Amino acid sequence: MHPLKQNRPLRRIVLASAVTASGLVMLLALKPHTAPEITAAPAPTSSSSSSGSSSSSSGSGSNSGTGSSGSTTTGTKTVTGDTVQTRWGPVQVKITVKNGKITDVTAVQSPSDNPRDQEINSYALPQLKSEALAAQSASIDTVSGATYTSDGYRQSLQSALDSAGL
Repeated sequence: MHPLKQNRPLRRIVLASAVTASGLVMLLALKPHTAPEITAAPAPTSSSSSSGSSSSSSGSGSNSGTGSSGSTTTGTKTVTGDTVQTRWGPVQVKITVKNGKITDVTAVQSPSDNPRDQEINSYALPQLKSEALAAQSASIDTVSGATYTSDGYRQSLQSALDSAGL
């Protein structure tokens, strides 16, 4: 006969207490996950005005390490934010500002090394874009399941807004 099926309730109580205590000790021994530091590239040193001039600073390619800005037409300008290195890869956004309002936000760089990154970004980036357009600021919510990308997006968006003077 199995030891727990015998008529010894005290033995079962002691065994159940020992298992519960062991489980509690193991649970308390787990260390919580700490997020790695997210670092942003240095802020751009040049700026451009949004009225009348048609000047631009450095190019806004996807390999650019710092933000760049340039005006395209009167009252409208496009500004690329800093590249933010996250745990899963770089994140960089470009904004279009017309008459002091954000009219478009585009992700220039985002983590895309594997299919999972691409899957996450396929639903996270449109949500982040709509949040940014609705808020007209970098005060946007984090997308569940895309925390690092959301943080990098927010930081790059804030640097673009700072460069645009908003």
